[in-house]
Amino acid sequence: MAHWEDETLSNDYTQGSVIRDLTAAEADEEAGVDRALRPQFIKDYLGQGRVKDNLTVLIEAAKARGESLDHMLLSGPPGLGKTTMASVVANELDVSIKVTSGPAIERAGDLAAILTNLDRGDVLFIDEIHRLNRAVEEVLYPAMEDYVLDIIIGKGPAARSIRLDLAPFTLIGATTRTGLLTGPLRDRFGIAFRLDYYLPEELQQIVERSAQLLDVGISKEGAFEIALRSRGTPRLANRLLKRVRDYAEVRADGSISLEVAREALSFFEVDTLGLDNMDNKILDILTLTFAGAPVGLSTLASALGEDPDSVEEVYEPYLLQQGLIKRTPKGRVATPRAFEHRGLPYNAGGDATQTSIEF
Repeated sequence: MAHWEDETLSNDYTQGSVIRDLTAAEADEEAGVDRALRPQFIKDYLGQGRVKDNLTVLIEAAKARGESLDHMLLSGPPGLGKTTMASVVANELDVSIKVTSGPAIERAGDLAAILTNLDRGDVLFIDEIHRLNRAVEEVLYPAMEDYVLDIIIGKGPAARSIRLDLAPFTLIGATTRTGLLTGPLRDRFGIAFRLDYYLPEELQQIVERSAQLLDVGISKEGAFEIALRSRGTPRLANRLLKRVRDYAEVRADGSISLEVAREALSFFEVDTLGLDNMDNKILDILTLTFAGAPVGLSTLASALGEDPDSVEEVYEPYLLQQGLIKRTPKGRVATPRAFEHRGLPYNAGGDATQTSIEF
């Protein structure tokens, strides 16, 4: 049960950085080009076919009954369209969506102010929901189950408990770390979808659609080349498209052919596997500097000039997915594919005198 003073229910929380209001019919002008590239309805959303098919049925059923959609949990790596999916759901339901994030909701009163300002059927989207603090999370439990707020006003002997009714709403939570969600919160979501990485063919369609919206001429081969180097994520595909567009406007005739796309991506140091300069620097350290020997995380981070958390959470996941490195009890090791990608002969285990480099 949450505990705060009367004034914490003030609507002032909704005027700061805790939330921003979006209508279901209009794009947010402040988001600029990125917002304009986002699909607004399921028919425009490319990829994630299984999720879309399920959502279509669930949304139609909720609309037919005149009820709010069940609370939904969207999980998966960054950049796969979880925020976009939440907006699409709101648009399909023809309701408003309020957007916030777990770290932004610092106190139970912040969440109470948001919940009491929701209209019937509205969607509340909480990004990084796994980062909600425990006190805020406890306010969500009765709100999600019974659409009520249980609060205690005052302190000591004068304290009294009251229950506020909320308008039925749909909570959509997004997380990249499902394992960090508490069991009680995870169990209160009636719908759970995990978004998967996109196929190059799906990303090609996304690139072609975005190019049309940006009024950029692009060939199918050029779009596919961008898609191949986008790590399976629409966010990166659109980002690379905008950089290639800039290159084409300055160094070419403004349109994106296969040759222009390759030149531009090479210019911006994005190679054929989608690796950037830092990714290849990691591979060079493992294959050249330490000659294939296991390297500890802190040593690798020092060699890169980065902190260990950034190396482990930002750079390593994609290299692991591509089979370029592996984690062993002795440290990080480059795989044969990493040596091949860097044009080097494979050196299994490194120098015989070099068993491991700090772990």
